[in-house]
Amino acid sequence: MQPSHAPIHRINITGASGSGTTTLGRALAATLQWPVFDADDFFWQPTDPPYQLKRSKSDRQSMVLKSLGDCPESILSGSICGWGDDLEQSFDAVVFLTLPKDIRLARLTQREQRRFGRIDPEFLEWASRYDDGGLDVRSRALHEHWLATLTCSIIRLDGQTPVPELVEAVRKRLTDLGGMSP
Repeated sequence: MQPSHAPIHRINITGASGSGTTTLGRALAATLQWPVFDADDFFWQPTDPPYQLKRSKSDRQSMVLKSLGDCPESILSGSICGWGDDLEQSFDAVVFLTLPKDIRLARLTQREQRRFGRIDPEFLEWASRYDDGGLDVRSRALHEHWLATLTCSIIRLDGQTPVPELVEAVRKRLTDLGGMSP
């Protein structure tokens, strides 16, 4: 983590699918009274059923940059590795959530069942490869590689921590960096 003494205006919360990025993003946004955006809303075109058609890299990058640009302070939850330097380097802080594979997959199974009434085995297979995948897929290795390229502050947290404690940990770390009022 590199120290920052500038105000924090834009935060990305990232990690593996099922690690809690969306949940933490919403909770932190509610506490800070900032808008929150989810990378999936930019990555996927609206379809029924959802998550069938991907947007082009240029379309999603321009959409998210416009949305974030319209808000002086904002949070983006989700992975944006490979979306372009203009976006990737635009954050003042990145929160990286980690979670053991078995807990992530259990969360994803419950979420899929709750949202869609079924579990997509291809999605769970994709999500299960996160911890062992290389730089060519969304993986821990790719996230670690990407985090090493960032010039902003990196906050690493355990996704098993209760959400209120995660929110407080992020707020404390941002305050310690001098970028946020307590």
